[in-house]
Amino acid sequence: MKRPFNFSAGPAAIPEEVLQQAADEMLNWGGSGMGVMEMSHRGKEFISIYERAEADLRTLLAVPAHFHILFMQGGGLAENAIVPLNLSKGGTVDFVVTGSWSQKSFKEAGKYARQHLAASGEASGFTSVPDAASWQLSQDAAYVHLCSNETIHGVEFQQLPDLQALGCDAPLVIDFSSNVASRPLDWRRVGLAFGGAQKNIGPAGLTIVIVRDDLLGQALDICPSAFNYKTVADNQSMFNTPPTWGIYMAGLTFQWLLRQTEGDLHGVDAMEARNRAKAELFYQYLDNSQLYLNKVDAAYRSRMNIPFFLRDENRNDAFLAGAKAAGLLQLKGHKSVGGMRASLYNAMPLAGVQALVAYMQEFERTSA
Repeated sequence: MKRPFNFSAGPAAIPEEVLQQAADEMLNWGGSGMGVMEMSHRGKEFISIYERAEADLRTLLAVPAHFHILFMQGGGLAENAIVPLNLSKGGTVDFVVTGSWSQKSFKEAGKYARQHLAASGEASGFTSVPDAASWQLSQDAAYVHLCSNETIHGVEFQQLPDLQALGCDAPLVIDFSSNVASRPLDWRRVGLAFGGAQKNIGPAGLTIVIVRDDLLGQALDICPSAFNYKTVADNQSMFNTPPTWGIYMAGLTFQWLLRQTEGDLHGVDAMEARNRAKAELFYQYLDNSQLYLNKVDAAYRSRMNIPFFLRDENRNDAFLAGAKAAGLLQLKGHKSVGGMRASLYNAMPLAGVQALVAYMQEFERTSA
């Protein structure tokens, strides 16, 4: 059976090589006689899986030695509470709101800290990012939060802000759930990064937190022990039973990413080149189409999640039915914004985008 191209925003497509390896090892990992889901998380077999996954992620993202890598549960939504429980000290937290996910983060933090809206893209319909020079940052903020890529609205920070250059000494916290490992990350500008695995790394259930050493040990007293970053770090992510299958699958994805090349580029650099090519192909077609429309400011367009609309929305159902018949899945936009959305995560090959553009061209031609 020829696999269709899956444009789901998450849980999202996983590289076929990774799925095949997991299938091959399902009943007997490494000659152990056990599947990964059956292993003790403290046994030598799983410890070796965990240690390689952590080391490969550190290599892949060039994570400095003074950052801890934590494998947790709860997804990005839970981190909207866990981050302020650990970092806010009950004080003020600044938010740059650029779409639905940072809106959720802003709202949730209010249960544990004083939120301050430093900037918002709502006036533009979340089609752009407010210029950093206009941000109203607090003098006493415990940290500044932003979502580096908004999955629903299709807005992405092309470069993370340099808070020190803006006169702010607070650490930057980023939700990188939907663009992790899709492009290099400047860790000099980041204090903490978190993300659910189910978009660019593996199955739902695993959450990755990468946190600078000096930010550990300041959790509020009400913070549950299993969510206290210092406790998790001190116990090598095994204070409670970790999401073992998710860590294993993520580890296979990290190995796959490290094997990727594009010319002289390797790993995340290779993926960035591929992701740029995929996005440019799709945006170029959208911009020259008479039927389809992308509303995001070109300077802030996401490479990962591309929302678009049919100018005649009476054709939406026919478009989706035709796409499914052509083996192009999960193109319906989020219910909160409507329209369509194509998610071009690392596992989506260029051939998938080419197939989508070809279908859209034909649909446009026959709809004229």
